[in-house]
Amino acid sequence: MHDETATLIARLLAQRWLPREDPLARKALLDETFREELDRRLRESGLCLHEHPYAGFVSLGVARSAEQAVFGGHDSWQSTSLQLDRDAVALLVVIWALIILPKRQRQLDRTQAEANVAQAQMFAEDKPISREPTMSPVLSERTLLADFGDRLGGKTRININLGQLARHGFIVRRKEGVAEGPLLDLAFDYERTARRILDGALGDLLGHRIPREDEPESDDDLPEAGERLDDADAEEERLNV
Repeated sequence: MHDETATLIARLLAQRWLPREDPLARKALLDETFREELDRRLRESGLCLHEHPYAGFVSLGVARSAEQAVFGGHDSWQSTSLQLDRDAVALLVVIWALIILPKRQRQLDRTQAEANVAQAQMFAEDKPISREPTMSPVLSERTLLADFGDRLGGKTRININLGQLARHGFIVRRKEGVAEGPLLDLAFDYERTARRILDGALGDLLGHRIPREDEPESDDDLPEAGERLDDADAEEERLNV
């Protein structure tokens, strides 16, 4: 008998991510019995399924119960098992904030707008959450370097780290631009990390670029090139994937 649960786990381990439209991934998201068996098997191996209703992909990560064994070192707590340097993790946090936070706000705004329209229609159908690529902004590598180069190692280090993040599936580099990769939306726990970034050490800088729920986005609010990224290391999170 074909073991679909084992097949899904093996594919996620081998491929690292699957689109949520994949038949087995979709089954894990919609079939409660299948999801319970999947979670049980993953839990027994110290793993868990990472997914978010607004993310276009699913992946595997280390379960909370296994974090100490995996990330706890003799001298310090590791933020990743991908052998990324601290400046690479800091760059990932910045990119996540500049792409995922505006993307999520646009998704929430569209969902709310569609809900308002549906309330006025007697037989309106629920529409799926929008995960179109156009929801995610594309960052200019040149602007990224101008704004954060002095804090993240300069042009050479940023270029090397962008290459690493691309190889790991966090970003896609195209025509001197940085776009969302399959794992970027799953890199951090959104509910925990978003508020820490907006209200924490990165808030003063990224708050100008990321519109809050009660503030419109304006190009006039963009910080000047070279503005400092103070205490970036304080905003490092353990990677989910």
